[in-house]
Amino acid sequence: MLKPFLEAGRIVGTHGVRGELRLEPWCDTAAFLSGFKTLYWQEGRTPAQVESARPHKSLLLLKLAGVDTVEQAEALRGRVVYIARTDARLPEGQYFQQDLLGCEVVDADTQQVYGKLTDIFSTGANDVYQVTDAAGKNYLLPAVRQVVTAVDITAGRVEIRPIRGIFDDAD
Repeated sequence: MLKPFLEAGRIVGTHGVRGELRLEPWCDTAAFLSGFKTLYWQEGRTPAQVESARPHKSLLLLKLAGVDTVEQAEALRGRVVYIARTDARLPEGQYFQQDLLGCEVVDADTQQVYGKLTDIFSTGANDVYQVTDAAGKNYLLPAVRQVVTAVDITAGRVEIRPIRGIFDDAD
């Protein structure tokens, strides 16, 4: 089952004296989070209304309702911020990393199970998926359309057509 709330980032500090927060986003860009009107604490149990949000370098500067002093803002340092899945819209073919992690990775043609997707690395050109097999061996594969042919988050399944040599000893 998909989690109704997704980890979006962590409060890493304050900005100014009027209660603004510095948020380290755990998504592609801080701009993605700047459009949310409500964020959440405690895995979604407590809503926080966003008064303003703007990207600043690699961070998001955030003003929340009820946080009006630097002392109130400082008390939130280190807390994880969540977004509601229902508020988040991704373009076709894009997925939340949290949803991909743990998915079973199978061959699109033979249905052979290669392992579980255990990590995702951002390399600039494309992401790279780490797949860990039952014996604990790790394999890296590029997250490109020629390799990743289908993703079914609900079923927890990623289908691939691996490049020769990734899962075997072929050159």
